Amino acid sequence: MNKEELKEYLPHREPMLLVDEIDIDENGVAHAKYTIKEDEFFCRGHFPGNPIVPGVIQCEIMAQSCALLVKDLIKGHTTLYSGINNVKFKNIVRPGDTCEITAKLVSTRGMLFFCEAKLEVNGKLCCKGDLSFALV
Repeated sequence: MNKEELKEYLPHREPMLLVDEIDIDENGVAHAKYTIKEDEFFCRGHFPGNPIVPGVIQCEIMAQSCALLVKDLIKGHTTLYSGINNVKFKNIVRPGDTCEITAKLVSTRGMLFFCEAKLEVNGKLCCKGDLSFALV
């Protein structure tokens, strides 16, 4: 799916739509990409002259990719974080980098969804963690 197709499922819009494209394979694993633009609002002040993508934004990129694993259930709902656990930051993400996200659904409980996700740039792990969200 491309960015315009994603808008049919995710309620996010620019500047907070943080997935450019996604494919979900036959095993139900999401493979998404997002390229960090030079003028992203979250890089302007973090840090001037040395822009770095904040960790919370990396988590949001992963979370949006996770939500698309249940894309057919999203319509009519809002996706809200219910937990962020075991998150580790391993390498810096900068403007110009293309984030490659791998996400898989681990379990569900009603309208709660539990996922594992990782974010890599050029094959280097930058962030990983266990994310959960609710559809409300």
